[in-house]
Parts: sequence; C-alpha cells; structure tokens
Amino acid sequence: MALTWGDDYPIHQTPEPVAYAGTDRNFYDRYFFNGYAASGDGDDLFFAAAFGVYPHLNIADAAFCVMKDGKQVNLHASRWLEMERMDLTVGPIAISVIEPLKRLKLTVSAPEQGIAAEIVFEGRAFPIEEPRFVRRNGPRAFMDYTRLTQNGRYSGWIEVDGVRSSVDGFVGTRDRSWGVRPVGARDPQDLAPPVLPQFFWLWAPCNFEDGGLFFHTNDDELGRAWNRRALWLEDGGRELEFGGFAQASYAIQWKSGTRHARAATLDFGADGTTTVEPKREFFMLGLGYTHPTWGHGLNQGKLKVEREDFVAADLDRAVPQHLHVQALSDVTYVDGAGRTRKGRGVFEQLAIGPHAPSGFASILDMAP
Repeated sequence: MALTWGDDYPIHQTPEPVAYAGTDRNFYDRYFFNGYAASGDGDDLFFAAAFGVYPHLNIADAAFCVMKDGKQVNLHASRWLEMERMDLTVGPIAISVIEPLKRLKLTVSAPEQGIAAEIVFEGRAFPIEEPRFVRRNGPRAFMDYTRLTQNGRYSGWIEVDGVRSSVDGFVGTRDRSWGVRPVGARDPQDLAPPVLPQFFWLWAPCNFEDGGLFFHTNDDELGRAWNRRALWLEDGGRELEFGGFAQASYAIQWKSGTRHARAATLDFGADGTTTVEPKREFFMLGLGYTHPTWGHGLNQGKLKVEREDFVAADLDRAVPQHLHVQALSDVTYVDGAGRTRKGRGVFEQLAIGPHAPSGFASILDMAP
C-alpha cells in the first residue's frame, strides 16, 4: 500500500501517490527554525530546530538545539518514515502547522534527555521565495531545490535540565525547502574525472523593528554568484510589493586561522548597506549538517534519540564539520534614503574549497 494521509489533500506533485517523490533518491523536504532575543542587550539564549523527510530513503529526522553561555545542547532524533510524509513527529520532536505560511508550533518532550519546549512561530510577513537553487557537478545534479524563508516572532518556553526560559518576544527566521541535495549515505562511486569540492554559501536574514532584510549568495571558486538575492520586506508585506535590490555584493573580514567571519559588509548599491557584527557562533553540526553520525537521512534504526553537548570554545575550527555556522550578529542597515535601522540576525557561513575573493585556494586552507 502506498496510500497515506497526504493523498486525501490536493498536494500531489507527480502522477504517483504522495509517498513517491519522483525518482531521485536524494529528494528531501525540510523545516528549519532559529530564534533569539530581539535586542543584543537581552538574553543570550539562541535556539534552532530542523525536521527533515527523505521519502526515498524512508527516513525522517529532527534536531533541537539550545545555545547559552557558550554551551550548545543538541537533541538528535531519527526514525523510519514508514512512507507517511504527513506525520511531523520524530520521537520527542514534533511540528504542527497551525495556519499555513503564517503560524507553526514546535514541541519537544524529552524527559530522559532533560529537554522540553513549546514554541509558537508567527510570521511577520508573507514568506519570500528564494530563486531556485540548481547546481551540477559535471553531469550530476548536486542541488535542485526551492526554499521559502520567513522572519517571525516567537512565544513560548524552553527547558533544559530543569531550568525554564521564556522565548516570548524572541525573533528569528524559519525556512522550508524541498527538492534534491545530497542526503543519506554518500555515493560510493566518485565523479569521473574527480572534481575538487567547492561550496561557498552566505545567508543573512535580519530582523528589525519594522521589517526584515534578506541576503544570500552561492559563489563559485572565482567568486561569481550562481544564486544571489537581497531584498527588504516590511511587516505585513509581500515580496511582490517590494521586489529585490538591483545590486548586491559583500565584503568579509575573516578571523585568522579560520573560515569564519570577524565582520562583514553587505552592499546594495542605491538601496543602501548593512554592516554585520558577529557576536557568537552556533554550530550547524548540532542540527545534523555535516555531522559524521547524525547526518541528514542516515539510517539510525526504527527510532533513536540522543543528546550531545559541546562548548563552542573547545571546538577545533579547522575540522571540516565545524566550518558551517550561523553567527548571531548585531546588524545596522542604512537604506537608500539614509535612514538607519539597528537589529539582529544570523550570518550563516559555509566555505569549502577555493574562493578567490576570500583568498582560499585549496579545500581547507584558512585565513591568514
């Protein structure tokens, strides 16, 4: 039987039942959330969550992370999907869609691991649709996916080891992406001829009192953007009403001995500039990104749940799985009319392989 809950909703994407997502084994469907205090003078608590479905691997996995006082607590969970894509629960982590494209709820109940949460996200404006991400390595499709991104406000609470913290008034960003990218076990047959790994990614959704600023770029080894966009969106607005900035570029000051930013400037030409001041880094490893054990779509068995803690200062930033970070940052946006806005956001960074503008020439050489 391939019929599942989703088949009673008008959401089919192919002539097949919803359980079948085309033919590519790397198809995925994913949720992501992050949240933090609206002011840099407030609580230093940062949280993030992710939930992934991999239909052709028959796996679902999820993670919930809390960062505070330099310590990152990570809850990992994985289960067999059993072909039911509408079941948004993996062990102690669950997502509820209260009002599509506007309000969602994240629930965590893991008493054995000492972690619990009830968090409601409410979008500040209609989600934006980022340009479709399509990238090939030779003849192989490395990426082909769509993503919606939405800034929002939070209410609720988080509890770790008996200490409860309110997230009322927190802001942050959530996204939904679906399509094809590498998931599960690595393909045992490398590309012929071999291709040097290269991926350069920056993502900077920022929250201000009256709206949000969005910037992202994927660059090739010469620094040429193959997917880049920037735009401003006021609260309650829609992407079509504001459009994107005609120009978007960036400059990064890298921390010596790392591939993590010390500071950055986003230049939007006539639409203004944004300065980014990273304060502390959240390691995406906690959500499974490049994790050697809890990588996305890996088969952990029928159900597995595990807690993992680490101290950011103890992590070796030259280790490949520690390259991918979201830096919680203070941001200042001076728009084209000269108006100054101060807010907060994340500055996500993942730089693997050469990137000429940054001075990176090999797979893992670091900034001088």
